[in-house]
Amino acid sequence: MADEGLNIYDEIEIEDMTFDPNLQIYTYPCPCGDRFEIAIDDLRDGEDIGVCPSCSLMIRVIFDAADLPKADA
Repeated sequence: MADEGLNIYDEIEIEDMTFDPNLQIYTYPCPCGDRFEIAIDDLRDGEDIGVCPSCSLMIRVIFDAADLPKADA
């Protein structure tokens, strides 16, 4: 994925994020007071950019797809 035009605030290990099993999203605190979010389905699809819904900051999520929770069949 090209980083052109992206304002990547930081790179965060997925182990440092919080997983919400009901919403199926990973979150991480944003400096603005809200939380970066990325859906587990996006991670499974190879996306690695988490966004904050309240500001323009984004993070790159460092993860191994094999270590993600398995999808419910």
